[in-house]
Amino acid sequence: MKSGLTLSGRSFITPSLIHPCQFKGESMKQVEPNIKDYDKAYAEFRWDVPEYYNFAWDSFDKWAEDRTKLALVSVGPDGESFQKHSYWDLSHLSKKFARIAMELGIKKEDRVMVFIPRIPEFYVVMLGLIRIGAIPMPTPTLSTPKDIHYRINKAEAVAVVTVEEFADRVEEVEAEMPTLKIKILADGDRKGWEPLPRLMRRVKGDLKREEVPATRSSDPFLIFFTSGTESYPKMVLHTHSYPLGHYSTAFMCQDLHPTDLIWVIADTGWAKAAWGKFFGQFLLGASVLQFNQKGKFDPGRVLSIIENFGVTIFCAPPTAYRMIILDERFRKTDFSSLRHALSAGEPLNPEVIKVWKEVTGLDIYDYYGQSETVAVIGNCRAFPVKYGSMGKPTLGHIVKIVDDDGNELPTGEEGHIAIKIKPERPPGLMKEYWKNPEANERSFRGEWYFTGDRAYVDEEGYFWFVGRADDVIKTSGYRVSPFEVESVLVEHPAVAEAAV
Repeated sequence: MKSGLTLSGRSFITPSLIHPCQFKGESMKQVEPNIKDYDKAYAEFRWDVPEYYNFAWDSFDKWAEDRTKLALVSVGPDGESFQKHSYWDLSHLSKKFARIAMELGIKKEDRVMVFIPRIPEFYVVMLGLIRIGAIPMPTPTLSTPKDIHYRINKAEAVAVVTVEEFADRVEEVEAEMPTLKIKILADGDRKGWEPLPRLMRRVKGDLKREEVPATRSSDPFLIFFTSGTESYPKMVLHTHSYPLGHYSTAFMCQDLHPTDLIWVIADTGWAKAAWGKFFGQFLLGASVLQFNQKGKFDPGRVLSIIENFGVTIFCAPPTAYRMIILDERFRKTDFSSLRHALSAGEPLNPEVIKVWKEVTGLDIYDYYGQSETVAVIGNCRAFPVKYGSMGKPTLGHIVKIVDDDGNELPTGEEGHIAIKIKPERPPGLMKEYWKNPEANERSFRGEWYFTGDRAYVDEEGYFWFVGRADDVIKTSGYRVSPFEVESVLVEHPAVAEAAV
């Protein structure tokens, strides 16, 4: 495996850093779970959200005090070359970028499109924007010029940070985006763009905290765009308390420890990236792996990365797991470093979990949430997995099944998945759908946030997903989930994939 160079033109690989394969071996499998008694932990947990909070300054930088602590292993498209970055590296680089952003005119609460693939610059830019109180808008790498046009205009974004590969898409619609004043190219020089590598070499000194306005936990922090079932994506506005909400994601569902190397397959523009390779992981001081995948999903390459880099925690969408277990290399892979496997994004069929466990010895722990939330329901090592179930409410979240009027429904009865927001609102729940009062009225009703999803709870408190409130199939007087139909279909040996 080869190491590479980063955005400033010099290597930021610290010689004292541990090798990414440090985690290989059986010892990690013996790590005690974070939660041993779920009922006790759930009953006793309380959120402690300070009045002022900034994830980059208050949480990330605490781990950066140890200059050798590994934060990021960034694997190149070939699946072999890599860069390593300590918490200190990313802290230092993001402070430099924060100064550059301020000098270019980006201010607190300015919206900035972050349109960067799975490379280290993504973390540098995101952390830098967070430091100055600007509002990042992570954008999927497959976004078209039409998508870019809609997002920048809807959010009235003043800046975009992207790479040479995507710059043409921005330029194609640039004339139709009147609020866009600043264009930053993260990986080179291009006419009409601010060249970040050159600016990073020239900037003098790291930005100091006292040079920027303080951020309250309730201040606007980040915008995701979520499509749902409507024609245009809604803007999901989170506050600076959002990263704290991911404590339950990482501590309970992912069972993360500071000694873990976690790999979550997710585009940088997805909320899943925030869930699996940013906020909760860096809160707990873990190391994150990212793979700058190009082209189609390659299950064989995924398997080799797990084996060669000693990944200890792996998370992928159900479709990826289905492809992995069908790959001829699956049964030949060394999974000795892997101690925990997860999935999210859609329900996972029991048949897939059974095959995965047969080979790896590990269950796949499903968990649930949205762009609007953190993980609010999930499985964890403190209770047995029921194949096909979403699990139980995560720490700090009161989640119930309710009817249209917000009345709790009895065990076994299907209804809306709702999160209680009164008297205490969970810190990981969005502030609002920005500029969309109609959507807010539909979702925030009385003491509940309605997720738009339907489920039921069994006698042991496990949640079972039914579907979106608007896509449940009605047949012969019964309500049937598309997932239920799909699960039956894929159990047949002749069926590799099913979608209803």
